[in-house]
Amino acid sequence: MKLKVLMVDDHPSMLEGYKIILSYNSLGFEIETTTAFNCEAAYEIITKKNSTFDMVFLDYSLPAYEAMHINSGEDLAILVKTHLPNAKIVMLTSHSEALILYNIVRNIEPAGLLVKSDFSADELLTAFEVMVHDGIYHSATVKQNIKELLSKKVYLDVFNRQIITLLAQGIKTKSLPSHLNLSISTIEKRKVQIRDYFGIQKGNDEDIIREAKKLGLV
Repeated sequence: MKLKVLMVDDHPSMLEGYKIILSYNSLGFEIETTTAFNCEAAYEIITKKNSTFDMVFLDYSLPAYEAMHINSGEDLAILVKTHLPNAKIVMLTSHSEALILYNIVRNIEPAGLLVKSDFSADELLTAFEVMVHDGIYHSATVKQNIKELLSKKVYLDVFNRQIITLLAQGIKTKSLPSHLNLSISTIEKRKVQIRDYFGIQKGNDEDIIREAKKLGLV
């Protein structure tokens, strides 16, 4: 049985490695691969009429296609969901930041999400077999970092959630004490906790609102 796979990565050696590894799959699939090295080339393939693929491997960080506002593998994944709705999406990334991984899972819901430093040839084959059988595969760093991120919900107690909600409603920080039984200094300390939770080193109220929306909190 033949499986058509699109692989997108700006490192040709990585693509060759993936192709060789998948050729050793134990399910008897013949892997027919198409490759692209940047967002523009991938865009042309994905949006081509009558283009069909069973699986699409996407690197997260790729040279952008600025004319079409395609800046990453995540943007390409959204295209895949539109133009190749039956294709299983596999995101591969060198990023291990919890929020990036969480957002990929939340926004794309890929069949597979693997941090490149995590997996060996054997693990890639294991992930491939799980995905072929309609399972979801997350590599070790993905599982651990998302688990840690979600555990930080202790930061979002009732007051912090109220602060986020009021900011999202357009209430300015200086006006928050009139809505909450908290002093302005306490509110500022809580905003530091909120920014820490969102992974924002420095940021204003708009940054807090943006991150809260990304996580579906407001």
